[in-house]
Amino acid sequence: MPGTNLTREEAQQRANLLTVDSYEIDLDLTGAQEGGTYRSVTTVRFDVAGGGTSRSSEAETGGGAESFIDLVAPTVHEVTLNGDPLDAAAVFQDSRIALQGLLEGRNVLRVVADCAYTNTGEGLHRFVDPVDQQAYLYTQFEVPDARRVFASFEQPDLKATFQFTVKAPTGWTVISNSPTPEPKDDIWAFEPTPRISTYITALIVGPYHSVHSVYEKDGQSVPLGIYCRPSLAEFLDSDAIFEVTRQGFDWFQEKFDYAYPFKKYDQLFVPEFNAGAMENAGAVTIRDQYVFRSKVTDAAYEVRAETILHELAHMWFGDLVTMEWWNDLWLNESFATYTSIACQAYAPDSRWPHSWTTFANSMKTWAYRQDQLPSTHPIMAEIRDLDDVLVNFDGITYAKGASVLKQLVAYVGMDEFFSGVQAYFKAHAYGNTRLSDLLGALEETSGRDLKNWSEKWLQTAGINILRPEVETDANGVITSFAIRQEAPALPAGAKGEPILRPHRIAIGLYNLDDGSGKLLRDERIELDVDGDLTAVPGLVGKPRPAVFLLNDDDLSYAKVRLDEQSLAFVTEHLGDFEASLPRALCWASAWDMTRDAELATRDYLSLVLSGIGKESDIGVVQSLQRQVKLAIELYADPTAREALLTRWTDATLAHLHAAEPGSDHQLAWARAFAATARTPEQLDLLEALLEGRETIEGLAVDTELRWAFVERLAAVGRYDEVEIAGEYERDKTAAGERHAATARAARPAEEAKAEAWASVIESDKLPNAVQEAVIGGFVQTDQRELLAPYTDKFFAVVKEIWDARSHEIAQQIAIGLYPSIQVSEETLAKTDAWLASAEPNAALRRLVSESRSGVERALKAQAADAAAS
Repeated sequence: MPGTNLTREEAQQRANLLTVDSYEIDLDLTGAQEGGTYRSVTTVRFDVAGGGTSRSSEAETGGGAESFIDLVAPTVHEVTLNGDPLDAAAVFQDSRIALQGLLEGRNVLRVVADCAYTNTGEGLHRFVDPVDQQAYLYTQFEVPDARRVFASFEQPDLKATFQFTVKAPTGWTVISNSPTPEPKDDIWAFEPTPRISTYITALIVGPYHSVHSVYEKDGQSVPLGIYCRPSLAEFLDSDAIFEVTRQGFDWFQEKFDYAYPFKKYDQLFVPEFNAGAMENAGAVTIRDQYVFRSKVTDAAYEVRAETILHELAHMWFGDLVTMEWWNDLWLNESFATYTSIACQAYAPDSRWPHSWTTFANSMKTWAYRQDQLPSTHPIMAEIRDLDDVLVNFDGITYAKGASVLKQLVAYVGMDEFFSGVQAYFKAHAYGNTRLSDLLGALEETSGRDLKNWSEKWLQTAGINILRPEVETDANGVITSFAIRQEAPALPAGAKGEPILRPHRIAIGLYNLDDGSGKLLRDERIELDVDGDLTAVPGLVGKPRPAVFLLNDDDLSYAKVRLDEQSLAFVTEHLGDFEASLPRALCWASAWDMTRDAELATRDYLSLVLSGIGKESDIGVVQSLQRQVKLAIELYADPTAREALLTRWTDATLAHLHAAEPGSDHQLAWARAFAATARTPEQLDLLEALLEGRETIEGLAVDTELRWAFVERLAAVGRYDEVEIAGEYERDKTAAGERHAATARAARPAEEAKAEAWASVIESDKLPNAVQEAVIGGFVQTDQRELLAPYTDKFFAVVKEIWDARSHEIAQQIAIGLYPSIQVSEETLAKTDAWLASAEPNAALRRLVSESRSGVERALKAQAADAAAS
């Protein structure tokens, strides 16, 4: 029984048989305000290759080819194939409609069904805004959820045109991939799309607020739209969003040498969105938390801009040219990630020319973490079925893949890289491709043979470590310099073998400038590293610098270690690097050493406290704040944890008072202080700031910061239902509902935990975003003893939950409620017993195994920290 799964083999068989021409989709959404179900009528025209029968012989024999179309719906009323009605009850089973007796050549299928609105962020999501009580709809179809709205051949290589006709409530707006028509009698009839895949079709429906503009250049004119709910309209900074969008249009069209391929470009900020955004062709949906209701740091604007550019890049790489099957998902996402960050770094007048610092600081740490889990896999993963791909939107698919593309650009040259990309788009527009198609284009433009590179980088798992081996004479002159490459064993349970790879890297030589007191790069050498030892004769005879930094400019993907003398110097002067990227690389190396139990948590805390005051990059500051909190809570010797938390929290308060009034650093330190405030005096300060009895110059205690304070006060037992309800009265919005749910679940009382657990586990009524908020409040690292009984409860229900709930909802529970904060051998033993007896499917087994790995890593780090005491 396939359930809602689809195997790669089935998809290949269907693609060999069928060529899909067009869909006509008619939806009646007039009942959306009330919810429930809606009428969906789909007409699909498709051709069948040899193997079907002619019309005359089919009439005589009843034979013909067989296939199926996908549909997830409560009720199917009619199925008509080539004018003949089929028995819907007989042919519709297991999310599929069986199609027998297909004719060679053209076939026409009509399906009439009742489909369901969802509150999970999958299919056609329905949300009611508590501010205006209006319903707002949007679709989310990646990976396999167009079939929740209309009957479809749900795989990326069966492209077609899509013509939507939608009946909606009076006064609402309907947006889709094609330009928005004028409605007639509340019916919105869109023109057909170009040939695209099912998963990038879209509908966004409701009384949305909108702002419009146009991108114009060299005779080209592309209408631009930005949409959000009216309750967020006052916060919508459309000018800033349009500015980033126009920069992206300029840079991508120049680099890709291919005009934007769709007729308009809308960006729609939608509620309760599971991901950051989705690249629907010409109708990108974006989580509406990116419409900032309160002051945020520049790091948040940078991340939003990267998201905007990432989705815009997908219009070419992903939408115009699409992967044949999901094993090339990595290329889709990695390309969009690499080019979006490159656009921020290199586009004229970019606000974020330091974007590679952010990439090293955030995306690559995600990649390194993912690559050390037992589920690590080659970038080009083996995707056997939809279940595989649903859990593969991970740090390897996005971040390691983008890191390796950056390495590829260094390897072949940026001009050669984009020349190959240009040829690729021209050759495969509106079609489907495999990795080999892109590599072939790059080989042609670069002259490099990429087969060996591809095998070692894309088809193997794991991380290499690069270490310098330095010898000097008595005068400090370098007599020998080499780079040692290591391939550590893969994590237990991971498939494959460790391998050494070719790396294109830079070596930076840094010295302290007497005048400025800054660490400046005096020299840079770029070279190829291959094998276990690579000599660097060009450095012999030069005076030894204060610091050797391998992988300077972050060209490759590898763990980097400093030689003993460089490490000692950096420990004293990490904050003194003049440039942000080498600082970020050293911070990342220190964090990696802490996670690997090579650096004790208490020493990591000391390192951060010694250098964070000099760190100007606000994104790095906020990452360090998160990492220190995580390290103390999970990686510190439990007997030292409270003392380290006190030391850290005292430092956050000191930095809060010392920060420039009104600055991003001040806001970041206010949030960091609130996250761990613990003494009566610290908690009194939070209350006083909330009530206005105390102020800190320049610090606006606005809506979101108020909730951060309220959630902490609830978690320590200072606030209960009365205070939480009172705060919600100040902020009766969807965001306020989520914050209140978090605060209620965070309370340190058995009743509060039981109520939160029941709302997630015993009921399936919570919308995706509210469930996420409840889980976030439920798990509090200060409440280990209170939460201990839920370890057994988790293992008792997680498989049943996985089998019964939608993927997004089940994944939130499987990851969020795993007892990650119960760092003990007992937790490992209970996990192992469950893995051995529960027989979970591969996707759930992977998620639980990943969480187990986190506990195992924390135990090792705690032991290392205890040994350093």
